[in-house]
Parts: sequence; structure tokens; C-alpha cells
Amino acid sequence: MAPRSQHRAARKRRTALVVVSVAALALVVSAVVALAVAVRPDRKAADERPAPAPVAGAQVTRPPSTEPEPEPTPTSAPPSRKAAAAAPSAPATPATKRPSATPTPRPPAGSATLAGRIRPAVTYSGVATFYDAGSGDGACLFGPTDDVMTAAMNTTDYETSKACGAHVLVRTASGESVTVRITNECPGDCAPGQLDLSAEAFAAIADPVAGRIPITWTLLSPEKTDTLSVRYKSGSSRHWCGLQVLGHRNPVARLEVNSGGSWVALPRTEYNYFLSEKGTGCGGSIRVTDIYGEQLTVDGIALQPDVVQPTRVQFAAH
Repeated sequence: MAPRSQHRAARKRRTALVVVSVAALALVVSAVVALAVAVRPDRKAADERPAPAPVAGAQVTRPPSTEPEPEPTPTSAPPSRKAAAAAPSAPATPATKRPSATPTPRPPAGSATLAGRIRPAVTYSGVATFYDAGSGDGACLFGPTDDVMTAAMNTTDYETSKACGAHVLVRTASGESVTVRITNECPGDCAPGQLDLSAEAFAAIADPVAGRIPITWTLLSPEKTDTLSVRYKSGSSRHWCGLQVLGHRNPVARLEVNSGGSWVALPRTEYNYFLSEKGTGCGGSIRVTDIYGEQLTVDGIALQPDVVQPTRVQFAAH
């Protein structure tokens, strides 16, 4: 049996070992705890760290958050629908209008649709002068005539011979009137609306001493018992021809020739002939249209230059 002193010594050694072990364990735990504290991120510090400011021209992408972000406070309250509706809108800018040409007066209902400057049921104003018409021939190339009641039309209203053969009623301010047929053109000093009457026609409405008087005039569609005629121009052949209409009641708007079963319109000259430069339709059927749109077809006209060939047709009176 060991003595008591040995037991006490052994107990002291065990106690010292336990104390050392506990102290060591405490040191280890303290180190682990300190390490854990040092490694753990500080959430509050991270949450309070300011977000990076956006850079001009760069796109900033924010990471998704598990917590709902508070709705931003608007800098100004949006207007209500009622307020928006009540707010006056900006006045519309008026469209810029393009300048237009001087409007041409519209002809009355029922007037000719193919008429040029001279239209039926329209009264024109101008002046009347007079000249020595001689044989009655003129720019329209109708040829000499015994009809002394003729007139020359100003160049503007002559309209490349479209006025040729038109009948117009001329009136003065005092009520005198005369009907004349347009056979010539008055160039130069004759203004739009002006008629240069034959000396005989002027004398019928005014004293020739006056020389120049204000007038009004209107297109007529006179009663006629004779029929219209057709004439081929001198030099016409199968290869080239010119055609003219004479004795027509109403102004002629168009002349066509038949070529291969189709109607071909011929251009009109200032000397009142319709020309077929390549001989198209020369010697064949002819179709004549007046300013009212009436069409007359003429067959059997021989290709004989400078011969007036009567037909059996005439335009209706209006």
C-alpha cells in the first residue's frame, strides 16, 4: 500500500494537467471565436456602403435584392385625367398654303366642256375697233367671202385658231348690237377681250368717227340651214395632208382621221388647218367634234387639194 504522500503528489499532478488542459481548450475556443468574428462580414457595414455612381455612357446593373425596395418618391405629382383634359392643348400650326394661279371662272352648268377661252353663256368685256377687211379672208384661211359682218379676234382669245368660225354677238353700252363671224386674228396691240371689226360691222353699232368703243360680246350658236364643208390644203397627198372645216355652226374643238380602225387626233395650226405630217388617215374617214362634244363622221371626202367639199351634216344649235 502506497503512502499518503504519494497519493497527494499524484492528485496534484492530475489537477495541474486538468487545469492546463482546460486553459489550452479555452485558448483554442477563444482563437476559433476570434477567427470566426474576424472572418464574418459585417452586414450593417455592407448595407450602409454607398452604391457606385453611374458613369455617363455606361450602363449600371444592380444585383437583385431579396428585400423589396421602397418605391421612389416622385418629384412632382402626375396630373389627374380631369386636369389633363382641362388643360388647353397647344394650337395646331396651320398648314402653309401654296400660292395658286389666278383662278379661271367656271363656266355655267351645261356649257361646252371642250371650249377653250371662249365659252358659251359667258359675257366678255373689251373694246371694239375696226379695219378694212378687204375680201373677207384672214388668218383663218377661209378664203374670200361676200359676208361683210366679220371680225378679227385678239391673239389671246384667238387661241391658235380655235376661235375661227365662231359667231359672236357684240353689244354696246347704248344697246346697239351686231353678230359677226371670226375670220381673222388681231395681233399686236389688240388686248384680251378686244375685237377688231370689219368697217361695216363697226358702222352698224357706232359712228366710225369714234374709232374705239367699249363693248361686251357673247358666243352664239346661230340657226343655219346649210351643212359644213371640208377642204384639203394645197400640196396634200397620201404622204402629207392638211384638213380644214368650213361653215360650221359651233367652234370646232377636234378633228380626227381614221387609221387602221382607230381614230387619231390631228394637231391644229394657227392658220386653222389640222395637219397629218406623216400622211396618217389622208383620204380616209374624218370625225369632227365641236366644243359641245357633238361628233360628226364624214366619209367619201376625196383627197383633192383646194377643193371645198360639202357634206350632209351640221352641228346642232345651242
